[in-house]
Amino acid sequence: MFYAVMSDPEQCRRLLTLTLDMEIETVTLHREETIIYHPDYHGIRLDVTAVENGTRRRFNVEMQAQIEKEIARRSRYYHSQLDSDTLLAGHDYDELPDTYVIFICDFDPVGAGLYRYSLEMTCRETGTALNDGIYTIFLSTKGKNKDAVPPELVSFLEYVGDPSTRERSKDSFVRSLDTQISTIKRNREWRGKYMLMELMMAEERKEGHEEGREEGIEEGIPRGELRKVIDLCCRKLIKGKSVEEIADALECDISQIRTIVNVAQKYAPDYDVDRILEELSEEPLP
Repeated sequence: MFYAVMSDPEQCRRLLTLTLDMEIETVTLHREETIIYHPDYHGIRLDVTAVENGTRRRFNVEMQAQIEKEIARRSRYYHSQLDSDTLLAGHDYDELPDTYVIFICDFDPVGAGLYRYSLEMTCRETGTALNDGIYTIFLSTKGKNKDAVPPELVSFLEYVGDPSTRERSKDSFVRSLDTQISTIKRNREWRGKYMLMELMMAEERKEGHEEGREEGIEEGIPRGELRKVIDLCCRKLIKGKSVEEIADALECDISQIRTIVNVAQKYAPDYDVDRILEELSEEPLP
């Protein structure tokens, strides 16, 4: 749902302006993406990534509902991913754009009772900023220093922590977010995407408490999520949807959806999800 709301460039721009306390020009958004360069390396999913038009500053915004003990190192890794394709061979390092990784936390990541923690590299001996263009911001719904941050930011974080605050909030940004969420929930296409993401996130949380992961479909769609994707694919096939329409609706790689559909069509019109899963488990998806 957070991604759905932030898929609106203006809403994203307003959030960035509010979070960073500086004016942000129009931004171009990139869809939620999973970055996996090699199966032996750790993959990450960037919730919302945006590039400011003109300055090329890059932003990554993450919603973090559960306590993350390694959030600092995680932010370091996210910064490296934002930098990975920004400098072409033969270009100077001063052409690297500034990068901002923002975590919106439903807990206090530092423990100092602040709504906002703004972090950057500094010299330990002099306190001088390194000015390397890397900025990390932790926002916390558990802050207590209302007098030190803009009231609009407090209203937003209170809403994130407890959506029922919308009933008494007079903040225009909060009201616009809540209106957009209500609209999205009434939209059939987005509702399907939202349900899929809820299922995937629930499975992800469950797997996070287990040691290791099941072997099999590891590149692109983990096995635990694959069955849900297959089930949704089959439902859309019954409605006569094409591969392209299914991939767009589920926001999955079209080559993966095509592979699933090719196998699923062998079991039409009944579409036995478990048999399709078993067949797909024999070989990784592309």
